[in-house]
Amino acid sequence: MNAPRLRTRKLDIKTGRVDLSHGSGGRAMAQLIGEIFHKAFANDLLAQGNDQAVFDMPAGRLAMTTDGYVVSPLFFPGGDIGSLAVHGTINDLAMAGARPLHLSASFILEEGFALSELQRIAHSMGAAAQAAGVKIVAGDTKVVERGKADGVFISTAGIGIVPEGIHLSGERARPGDAILVSGSIGDHGVAIMSSRENLQFETQILSDSAALHGLVADMVAACGSSLRLMRDPTRGGLAATLNEIAHQSGVGVRIEEDALPVKKQVAAACELLGLDPLFVANEGKLVAFVAPEAAQKLLAAMRAHELGRDAAIIGQVVEDEQNFVQMATSFGGDRIVDWLSGEQLPRIC
Repeated sequence: MNAPRLRTRKLDIKTGRVDLSHGSGGRAMAQLIGEIFHKAFANDLLAQGNDQAVFDMPAGRLAMTTDGYVVSPLFFPGGDIGSLAVHGTINDLAMAGARPLHLSASFILEEGFALSELQRIAHSMGAAAQAAGVKIVAGDTKVVERGKADGVFISTAGIGIVPEGIHLSGERARPGDAILVSGSIGDHGVAIMSSRENLQFETQILSDSAALHGLVADMVAACGSSLRLMRDPTRGGLAATLNEIAHQSGVGVRIEEDALPVKKQVAAACELLGLDPLFVANEGKLVAFVAPEAAQKLLAAMRAHELGRDAAIIGQVVEDEQNFVQMATSFGGDRIVDWLSGEQLPRIC
C-alpha cells in the first residue's frame, strides 16, 4: 500500500462513499489508502510505502497461511469482518504452534460502500492486530462496480515462526490420544445467524472471534512434544474438523455428547434455527489432540488461560479402518457424526 503525501482536501469519511476512482491507482486511491488504511494499520514497515515489506526473520521454521473473508453481515455481535480477518489468519498460524509475525491484507471494495464503514472496519482490523502483537505490513485495494460485490471482501496472508522441537500436523493423531476443545462450540455461527435473522434472546449471543496464539503458547509450554496437533474448527464446525483429522491420520474418533461444552442460549438458538452445534462455525476455539498421559496437564494449562477457561476433554482417538467419527449420545446410544454434504451456514467467515 503505497500512499504518497498529497496536497488535497481530506476524504469526506462521514458521508462519502467508495467510487471507482478509489481503485484507479491515482490520487484518489492514494488518498483513500493514506487516510484510512495507513492510519488504522500504522507501523514502521508499512510506513516505508513500498510495494512489498522487507524484514528480518528470527530463527525457527516458517509458517505461512492465506485466507479470504466474505462474512455477512459485515458487523455482528462480538466483532466484524476486520477483526475476524486478523483473528482467523493468526489462528491458522497458531495451530502449527507458530508465533505470528506479520500479515498482509487485500480489499475488494464495492462502488458505493460507505467510507465511514470502511474506516470502522480498518480501525477494528488495526486494533485487533495491535492487540495480538502483529503488524499488517502490506496490502492492496481494488474497487468493483456497484452490484459486483457485497460491500467489502478481505483476503489475507500471514507468516509466523514455529519454535524448534514443535511439530504439529493433522496426520499425527494416534489411538488412545485425548481430544480437547478450548471452550463452548457454535458461538460464532449462531451470532451471525441471529444477526441475519434479527433474532432476540434473553442473553445476547456473541461471536467468539479471538486470536488464540497466546493460549497455544501456554499449551506448548505445558506439554511440548506430547501435543500431536491442533485445529481451529471454523467452517463445518467441530464435526468437519474431527472428520478431517480422522481421515488425515487414518484413525477413528469417539466423543461424548455430555462432555461437549455448548452454552444454553446457543443450544436453544440452534434448536430454533434447526442447526446442530457440532456443525456450526467457531472463530475463537481450538481442538487439541494430545498423548493420553498429558491430557490432564494440558487441560489445566488451557483452563488457566482466559480463552480456555471452559476447556474440556471430549473424547479420544480409536482404531478404525473406516475413519468414522462417532458420538456417545446423552440417551445412551451411538451416532455417526458425518461430513455435511453442503454448507449449513454460508457466508459465515
